[in-house]
Amino acid sequence: MADCVATITLNNPGERNTLTAPMVAEITAAMDRIEGDSAVGAIVVTGAPPAFCAGANLGNLRESTAESLGNIYEGFLRIARSELPTIAAVNGAAVGAGMNLALGCDVRLAARRAKFDTRFLQIGIHPGGGHTWMLRRLAGPQATMATVVFGEIVDGAEAERLGIVHRCVDDDALATVAHEMAARAASAPRDLLIATKKTIRDMADVTTHPDAVARELEPQLWSTRQPWFAERLAALQSKISSKKN
Repeated sequence: MADCVATITLNNPGERNTLTAPMVAEITAAMDRIEGDSAVGAIVVTGAPPAFCAGANLGNLRESTAESLGNIYEGFLRIARSELPTIAAVNGAAVGAGMNLALGCDVRLAARRAKFDTRFLQIGIHPGGGHTWMLRRLAGPQATMATVVFGEIVDGAEAERLGIVHRCVDDDALATVAHEMAARAASAPRDLLIATKKTIRDMADVTTHPDAVARELEPQLWSTRQPWFAERLAALQSKISSKKN
């Protein structure tokens, strides 16, 4: 960990970081440790090169049950449920459930070499894990149809154009950009980060501006009563005063 940022790296490059049961168990354990550490304010998720995550193990899929699929889903759902801010640093292929892993993060950054490949229909399986819901909310129905049904594979630049990722960066800059972005979030008080992320999620169900104002009022008032607000306000006022002198 550095700068209050924890990084989870899927590290089985020989199998392109596929979501096997042992990998899912490691992700779950890592998330438990990270969230239990009060010093951590943000999480970066990436893969050991050359892939980000090539999805579920195909051999396991042939023998899948509702329970076994649910176990694989937990690899990305555990991260998607996190109260802490999460960034997916997509450094290579994100395929099927591996694409779900990226979609489940709060923000996605992509290297130019990244590939987003839903691939479900191409191997004869229906999308799962909320794939179509997450993708449609980000990129809209047309891009979802183009990638899921028509099999379009998009690189980092095209994923940015479609709104699947926040930004596409040069391959060798991805880790640095992701860490710097996560560190900016982690510089805020942890409880404030958690409350703000919850508000942003809740806004999905708020339909009017007055309701949004009302939803934000209580946590904003709460934040003004916290010691960190007084400390940061005093520091800002001191900085402003010094510039005037």
